[in-house]
Amino acid sequence: GNKGIPAGFTIASSYWFNKYLGAALETGSHFGDINTFNTLTFGPTFRVPIEGITPFGLATFGINRESPNGFQSRTGFGFTGGGGFDLQAFKRVSIRLIEAEYEYGHHNFGPGGVRDNLGAAKISGGLVFHFGSLGPPPAPPSASCSAQPTDILAGEPVQITVSPSNFNPKRTLTYNYTATGGKVNGNGQTVNVDTAGLAAGSYTVTANISDGKKGTASCNATFNVKQNQPPTISCSANPTTVKPGDTAQITCQGQSPDNRPLTYKHEASAGNITPNGPNASLTTQGAQPGPITVTSTVTDDRNLSANAQTTVTVEAPPPPPPPPPQASKINQIDFPNVQKPWRVDNTAKAILDDVALRLQREPDSRLVIVGSVDPSEKRKNLDAERAVDAKFYLTNDKGIDPNRIECRSGGTAGKVAEFWIVPAGATYQGSEPVVDEAKTKPIPDHPAPKRAPARRAPAKKPTT
Repeated sequence: GNKGIPAGFTIASSYWFNKYLGAALETGSHFGDINTFNTLTFGPTFRVPIEGITPFGLATFGINRESPNGFQSRTGFGFTGGGGFDLQAFKRVSIRLIEAEYEYGHHNFGPGGVRDNLGAAKISGGLVFHFGSLGPPPAPPSASCSAQPTDILAGEPVQITVSPSNFNPKRTLTYNYTATGGKVNGNGQTVNVDTAGLAAGSYTVTANISDGKKGTASCNATFNVKQNQPPTISCSANPTTVKPGDTAQITCQGQSPDNRPLTYKHEASAGNITPNGPNASLTTQGAQPGPITVTSTVTDDRNLSANAQTTVTVEAPPPPPPPPPQASKINQIDFPNVQKPWRVDNTAKAILDDVALRLQREPDSRLVIVGSVDPSEKRKNLDAERAVDAKFYLTNDKGIDPNRIECRSGGTAGKVAEFWIVPAGATYQGSEPVVDEAKTKPIPDHPAPKRAPARRAPAKKPTT
């Protein structure tokens, strides 16, 4: 029997599929005075990572080569199984405190059928070097970009924010920006984009991030510039119809879909307009009757505008009142009879018939009869008699109400009687005196003939 082979070394390499399981390849050589022993095995391994220390185990299979003194070297089946403890010393270096393994090997020596079944215990220790990652491979550096707000009007700022991931925290990141529109201000993790003058459309900002080594990433953020919308305006007038010189109030309401500041302007086709912000007062003093158009315009700070029209109608002034009714001369009659200068003859009666018809057609009118005389006529009160006789014909023959006829004397038109019609509400303006008809009576045209004295019949003698 062999007393042992104390000297030797072991080299092992493990590949870990995950945190717990892997595959191990192990080789070793052991040198003794009477024997040399070499191994090469491969098999599964496992570990249980604990804070600071890692227990492990393995079971490998392969070949063993034994070279005893006096015999030819032989290679046979081999098995190695065992475990141990690793102490974490540095990030890439651990100390193998102990590894205890059982090794088995089977060998045939020579034609004589000499067999050797080797079973041995192996105690070892040393250093463990870690290569690669203990876990899954680290994710590559990446970044995400965001724009706020995403929908704007030209001239409104956009903020771009970059969120980097998986970069080495010990390295300083640098940011570089490009944009398809607008001007990027800044070079940090958050920047602003000046969008002044951009046309409506979609724009992209690209951020490139670097840690100064091999760590790089990029991301995009998109924002939209909306089409500028003009303001709107609606107006109304109160009242819509006014009298000349009156005032109408114009009330307007303007709105900006883009929430821009607004200014107002008002113009009128006639009259005077007094603006008061969105509202105005229209004074129609001096304006002609008819419609007046008020045009109200609203404009935003980008010079986009809209207008609305309001109509105010100025009423035509009422026609002037008709002139007050006036008394007017409608006719006259002559008195040519020398013997009876007061007599109303047939010619005069024909004229009086027309006067009567006029009075009948105008039941609210009155008649003034002015009697006149010629300076050559000496009969006293003749002008009054002529007026009274004419009235007598109208009332007695034509049935005109005597209360509608007034007689006056003192006219200077000659041998006539004038007829003045006085409508309701009018006043006769003449200054001739009114005839006292209680004293001046009409003279009949044909006075009743005087009766002859009655004759007495002769007395008859009585008969006897």
